Amino acid sequence: MIVLNVTYKCKPDMRGDFLEAIYTEGIDIACRAEDGNIKYDYYTPLDGSDDLLLVEKWRDKDALAVHGKQSHFARLGELKSEFVTETIIEKFEI
Repeated sequence: MIVLNVTYKCKPDMRGDFLEAIYTEGIDIACRAEDGNIKYDYYTPLDGSDDLLLVEKWRDKDALAVHGKQSHFARLGELKSEFVTETIIEKFEI
């Protein structure tokens, strides 16, 4: 299993707009529907920062590779350019 902890450092006061765009466009739903997806959930910190945490779990490397080729994955990249200043990815293989 592949686990990704993805931290998005959002532009000031843009985290809510970023998350709303993800939900409105159904990016989260599309990712969860992919073959090999086990978990795809967003979390906001209690400290009030502009960070957004995405926890993803994938069956294997192949499923993750296919995920990276999806149109909704590309759309998330476009949204990131509008709302995010930095993306930090922690990858774990279990």
